[in-house]
Amino acid sequence: MSKAAFYVTTPIFYISGTPHIGHAYTSIAADILARSARAFGPARALTGTDEHGQKVAQAAEAAGMSPQAYTDMLAPKWKELAAAYDCRFDDFIRTTEPRHAEACLALFERMRANGDVYQGVYEGWYCTNDETFWPEAKLIDGRCPNPECHRPVQWLSEQNWFFKLSAYRDRLLAHFRAHPEFVRPQTRYNEMMAVLEAGLDDLSISRSSFDWGIPLPGGGVIYVWFDALINYISALGWPADRDGLFATFWPATHLIGKEIARFHTLIWPAMLWSAGLEIPERIFAHGWILADGEKMSKSLGNVIEPFSLAQRFGADSVRYFLFREAPFGSDFSISVEKLRQRHNSDLGNDLGNLLRRSLAMLQKYRNGLVPEPAESAIGERFADLGTLVHEHVTAMRFREALDEIWNLVTALNRAIDEQKPWDLHKHGRGDELDALLYTLCEGLRWLAILLYPFMPSKSDAMWAQLGQTGTPEVRWDDALQWGTLGAGTQTDPGAPLFPRIEPEPVEA
Repeated sequence: MSKAAFYVTTPIFYISGTPHIGHAYTSIAADILARSARAFGPARALTGTDEHGQKVAQAAEAAGMSPQAYTDMLAPKWKELAAAYDCRFDDFIRTTEPRHAEACLALFERMRANGDVYQGVYEGWYCTNDETFWPEAKLIDGRCPNPECHRPVQWLSEQNWFFKLSAYRDRLLAHFRAHPEFVRPQTRYNEMMAVLEAGLDDLSISRSSFDWGIPLPGGGVIYVWFDALINYISALGWPADRDGLFATFWPATHLIGKEIARFHTLIWPAMLWSAGLEIPERIFAHGWILADGEKMSKSLGNVIEPFSLAQRFGADSVRYFLFREAPFGSDFSISVEKLRQRHNSDLGNDLGNLLRRSLAMLQKYRNGLVPEPAESAIGERFADLGTLVHEHVTAMRFREALDEIWNLVTALNRAIDEQKPWDLHKHGRGDELDALLYTLCEGLRWLAILLYPFMPSKSDAMWAQLGQTGTPEVRWDDALQWGTLGAGTQTDPGAPLFPRIEPEPVEA
């Protein structure tokens, strides 16, 4: 997070779809990044809904509603998705909002004034489901090449506005070569470099065959993808920037799914350059969550519904599982059984039991009061843990960050097993017992802070049981100093953090 202020975005989700665990995955990743960044300075997180385009208009018509009424009905479910997983966004942008339309028209006019927008006739194959034009060579058996779609396409001929995307090919190539971290992971960078090296065509950026979109001067509406990308700056108040948000937080880190990498890494930077604006700082196109080795889709009937998953396991357990199970960026498979095992072993046995045992012994031997700070080999060993975790999170190596944190969990559990506090008490070795109890409590305080971006609700619970006020959302450079937990702090053991979850019974 190289800027003093950090800005992270999810893609805006296409409103006519149904939220699945993949949408939650991106939202949680953005929340982890934003919560981690707030430990060092100002941070802002954005999500929202993409509400224009022919597909939405057709769905609204089928429902017997106006497009605006239809989108008003659907928008709350996307807000509920963030809430279900404790994702705290600073803004929720809808592309039907006036502030967004103002920004879209302003960007269009800037690009036109710079000579990068012109009128022409577009003829080509169009997929209504994906709102995407496809060259004939890309079609598969005359159908949309997107493996998630594969629907029939239609031939369209329209008088449209075009963006001179081809004029930015060399500049994009130069930027990619000079900034290899601009697009991550490496596989997405390589794919986009291949597209650039093959050449770019100009892009149709308006539609004239329907009217559900942002109207353009002289007729037609802005192409839904052109419209959608601008949300990242319209949500910051550009172009007026009355609140100073754009000046403070732009440029952004964009989190997206790999299937929309071309729009974000090639088209969006060119649009911004055309308007004289800075391009995003970084774009991370993560992989897909698979079910039984296949990408989730409604047509296959293998979509994992996120709301029931959060209800059964708890939001924090699902958050932990998604980012401990596989490197961020790769495809990976999930199952309810895998999640249950992680919940019971890592979270219940390792972390939850550590907190329960430590506070129970503190209550038994010292009436729940934290002893005086003492020298600690564990404190010395993990002195740089905050720095390591921050570096991993900043690079979106979430699994590696959790691995580092779990090294501390393991060390504290091992200290109990090896030093046997019950024997220390039995043999009157009070100073050693106090030193161990302090190490356990201080280590748990560190864990509450470091795990807060990943598991905010359970970290809050740990924090309260450790007798701390407020929340673990604290400045890491101040709070992650060993020995900060005050002697005499009254702890308060509570309910188990992660009650065991048994397998669902198999029906006979």
